[in-house]
Amino acid sequence: MRLASLQDGSRDGRLAVVSEDGRHGLFPDAVSTLQQALEQWSAVETECRILAEQLATGKGQALEKPFLAPLPRAWQWLDGSAFDNHGDLMQQAFGHAPLEHDKPLMYQGMSHRFYATGEAMPFPREADGIDFEGEFGIITDAVPMGVTPAEAMDHIKLVVLINDWSLRNLAMPEMKTGFGWIQAKPACAMAPFAVTPDALGAVWQDGRVHLDLRVDWNGERFGSPNGGEMSVGFHELVAHAASTRELCAGTVIGSGTVSNRNFRESGSTCISERRGIEIIDTGKPVTGFMRFGDRVTLQASPTDYFGVLEQVVTAPAGH
Repeated sequence: MRLASLQDGSRDGRLAVVSEDGRHGLFPDAVSTLQQALEQWSAVETECRILAEQLATGKGQALEKPFLAPLPRAWQWLDGSAFDNHGDLMQQAFGHAPLEHDKPLMYQGMSHRFYATGEAMPFPREADGIDFEGEFGIITDAVPMGVTPAEAMDHIKLVVLINDWSLRNLAMPEMKTGFGWIQAKPACAMAPFAVTPDALGAVWQDGRVHLDLRVDWNGERFGSPNGGEMSVGFHELVAHAASTRELCAGTVIGSGTVSNRNFRESGSTCISERRGIEIIDTGKPVTGFMRFGDRVTLQASPTDYFGVLEQVVTAPAGH
């Protein structure tokens, strides 16, 4: 089952169940937004699945309005760093000591806005080091405190594709303060469709999305590593986040930058990682960060479950 939020003049959009081709949809009667659906999932899911079956038989109306992010704003966004290869490359490139940890890495970012495909992404300065980060993510219903990873699997209701935008030249000074990121982590963006895990079939295994995340920068292939190489699965990230607190319905959790051990063949999903590889190989970075007017496109492959997430980097309005 695929869900989307259509632009209707409100901040949260109109929830639609969407056909496999992404062109037709039907609207549930019980709720009007995805957030409402997540808060009442056990009651709403049945109606949504009936609508999905009707769409499969050719029913539904053409969807002409632009898509918002599936959750245009969320109560909580937690981002993991679940691909060990990315961390290992960064440590090697920049001479950082290995992080000693026995728990998943995670931080809490801003969640009151997720940009949509086609929306321009404004940044104040090119000099801040504008970077994309391709990630898979999940959205939960209400998660009780203290769930086990096995229990957490049942609370993963939707899977999404995310661009976790970063301003790299602001990140290191903020990290050194020990208080975490504020300026270096602006709003993220989401591909238009949120997909139930069962609809992913065999590519959803062990709480991981076994799909390539294809990234193109200005029309050139930048990387297509596979999401199945997570060191911990999404169910383990959920359990980690809920170890001392409840998670509200609509919590979004990201995988962190998708990165593979065969990075020389698969490429990368962020510029910072490529620059790190260049430092390892030649002693200095070669690839620059994004400039105003640059375009980045993210898409799952070989099956495009989530739709295309494409954005252009711009200066703020009036600059």
